[in-house]
Amino acid sequence: MNDRIQQLLDQITALEDDLRTALSEQPSTMFFQIKGKRVEFEQSIKETHRRLKRNFFRWLITDRPQNLITGPIIYAMIIPLIITDIFITFYQLTCFPIYGIKKVRRGDYIIFDRQQLSYLNFIEKFHCTYCAYGTGMIAYISEIVGRTEQYFCPIKHARKILSTHSRYARFLDYGDAEDYEAKLEQYRRALGNEK
Repeated sequence: MNDRIQQLLDQITALEDDLRTALSEQPSTMFFQIKGKRVEFEQSIKETHRRLKRNFFRWLITDRPQNLITGPIIYAMIIPLIITDIFITFYQLTCFPIYGIKKVRRGDYIIFDRQQLSYLNFIEKFHCTYCAYGTGMIAYISEIVGRTEQYFCPIKHARKILSTHSRYARFLDYGDAEDYEAKLEQYRRALGNEK
């Protein structure tokens, strides 16, 4: 990787860190505080949320019928998600210590906080829990597989791919064989030193 690309990647990483910090420091217009795993809203916001909540029956008759019809198909996807969750977690717990790779914390990817929103009825909260699990699980899997790829094969593809995990941009260029083994060892060591 040439110096210009490395410099740009370093700048992107620094900007992403700055953006995360700025977003977390930005005053919320919703007036809530995070206390441990709990989110606490200001009293006036809680009251507004309760007023805006649609009861189950009103929600049922105003919701789109196609959502009710496709619901069983959508929720059947929980089975492969849970099976994948079990297998990927088992893989990480058994293999990462052997490779010297720092484990991925699932709590950084799978976050259940939307059920604390009092303007959602129990069905909407259920939907949000399912989506938080599904999208969080995919991100969790992506990070585990990304670390595995960095350990075994940190080489970019010859063709452009549409979406990549966060580590891919720093991988070796396709066809860059010079000092491959030494560079591979550097990538592997870096995995043990992650935050």
